[in-house]
Amino acid sequence: MEDQVSSKNTPDLAEKPTNEKPPGVNRYALQCSIVASIVSIIFGYDTGVMSGAMVFIEEDLKTNEVQIEVLTGILNLCALFGSLLAGRTSDIIGRRYTIVLASILFMLGSILMGWGPSYPVLLTGRCTAGLGVGFALMVAPVYSAEIATASHRGLLASLPHLCISIGILLGYLVNYFFSKLPMHIGWRLMLGIAAIPSLVLAFGILKMPESPRWLILQGRLGEGKRILNLVSNSPEEAELRFQDIKTAAGIDAKCEDEVVKMENKKTHGEGVWKELILRPTPAVRRVLLTALGIHFFQHATGIEAVLLYGPKIFKRAGITAKDKLFLVTIGVGIMKTTFIFTATFLLDKVGRRKLLLTSVGGMVCALTMLGFGLTMAQNSGGKLAWALVLSIVSAYSFVAVFSIGLGPITWVYSSEVFPLKLRAQGASLGVAVNRVMNATVSMSFLSLTRAITTGGAFFMFAGVAAVAWNFFFFLMPETKGKSLEEIEALFQRDGDNNTRGQSGTV
Repeated sequence: MEDQVSSKNTPDLAEKPTNEKPPGVNRYALQCSIVASIVSIIFGYDTGVMSGAMVFIEEDLKTNEVQIEVLTGILNLCALFGSLLAGRTSDIIGRRYTIVLASILFMLGSILMGWGPSYPVLLTGRCTAGLGVGFALMVAPVYSAEIATASHRGLLASLPHLCISIGILLGYLVNYFFSKLPMHIGWRLMLGIAAIPSLVLAFGILKMPESPRWLILQGRLGEGKRILNLVSNSPEEAELRFQDIKTAAGIDAKCEDEVVKMENKKTHGEGVWKELILRPTPAVRRVLLTALGIHFFQHATGIEAVLLYGPKIFKRAGITAKDKLFLVTIGVGIMKTTFIFTATFLLDKVGRRKLLLTSVGGMVCALTMLGFGLTMAQNSGGKLAWALVLSIVSAYSFVAVFSIGLGPITWVYSSEVFPLKLRAQGASLGVAVNRVMNATVSMSFLSLTRAITTGGAFFMFAGVAAVAWNFFFFLMPETKGKSLEEIEALFQRDGDNNTRGQSGTV
């Protein structure tokens, strides 16, 4: 990394007099982040609605459990490829048009699933939507992080995950109300109506500005500076951010040209994979390990099992009526949305590290109780009322503590720790790991419960969460209040001076 990044002469927005009240969140930046995050609502809706739709698809199309596992998990496998393509795509066409592309893929996938005359067509629609998921999960947090100031980046970068939770809750509500329609119509409407907000977003995002960091990296200094003036709280703050980004982009700090030709500079992501994977500096290696690790543990701890298979889990705990199953599942969505909403205000006050360690510690306890409750409920044939209550309370508690920490922090942290040049494709690699783990859990959970029981599966998730706590405790530094350019220095060690490569520069 460049010496300028960690130099005391580098402007530091976080270094303000202690008696000065921090500025409020910039309204225009907040509006941009909300619009960009709508794509996450669509993804969340698809996840939530599938938990109920699969009940009717299994009956209407005469599918078996293995086909249902493939149907639910294939979205994440396709999202893996989408996320790997998204990093380079957003470096070439920009963050904004990448969101448009994600919306179009969602729309096409929703139309195919809503039509769904057969299992193969349904699977094709699910794959198409999965590509959109990969693009959306990578670009929305990066866009939000790149327009946010350091003091409110946690709030804005966590909005995409909050919107995923809102989408999941909407999906659960649609499940409940549409379950009363004729079976062959109900599940198709559940899946097909997502095409409408996808179309609206594709046009709405075009009115939003491009990421100023991406523009400056392309040499479009004038455009980038004008957008920084809009998303900053004062002209002075905008100027400080402008100088920081120019330094990170390798542009002379005195340059005030409208457009700069970026000669001999790779501005479209060329060579990034070499600097990330093949020849990373020690600092980039630490960043990569941390970012991939948090994405791995987000789903390896079992959240997708509860969100996607909630009705089946609660049925095994003793609830049999479909309407009651959907009502209990709505409670999961309410808990998730409520606690992620709370987390958005805590991230920039409490900090990422403290909130994350508290969250994962709570997950270990909640998963252990859930495993015990489900084991007792299944052994009694669903006749123990206290075991049913314990299972529901434990599931709600697990979702709550996940949503106040590990859920949103995964996206905030991984969108802010990579250096500017590596950010888009580094974030896309994190999303790829995230989708692999999501697919692994969603495509194997039912088979896993048959092998070691439902309770045993959650005991296993509790063990993984314990490992995750230790990983985060030893490897994750705090990033609260630091500019994106300053965060690079957190992963630098004294012995790295002689091994610095090009990864920290652009």
